[in-house]
This record gives sequence, structure tokens and C-alpha cells, in this order.
Amino acid sequence: MRETFHLDGDHILLADLLKFCQIVDSGGAAKHFIAEGYVRVDGEVEPRRGRKIRAGQVVSGDGFEIHVV
Repeated sequence: MRETFHLDGDHILLADLLKFCQIVDSGGAAKHFIAEGYVRVDGEVEPRRGRKIRAGQVVSGDGFEIHVV
């Protein structure tokens, strides 16, 4: 799945982005999904669910790619 996410403000938290794009169902699921190393930000594994994602970044994992604009 490839998706473009249009950012309204300055940033969105990684866990919130995954929930909004329906990659995970809940904050708890996002926490475990991220902690297990399934999420990359700009090609590097990101272990922090509170990571601020800004326009121009790409969040990806197995089967998904989100371009933040």
C-alpha cells in the first residue's frame, strides 16, 4: 500500500500517523508494532512511537509506504 498523508500542522507523532492511516488499530498496537522494529522512517528503523514526523519524510514497513506532505 502506498499512501500520501497531508499534514495539517507542523508534525504528527509516529504512532498517531500509523493509527490514522489504519496500519494499526490502536495506540497499544502501534507501540508494539514500532517496538518490534517493523517501522522505518526515511529508510532507518525507528523505535520511538513519539517520533515527530514532518513533511517530506517517508514512513514505511512491510507492505506499506506513507509519504508525508
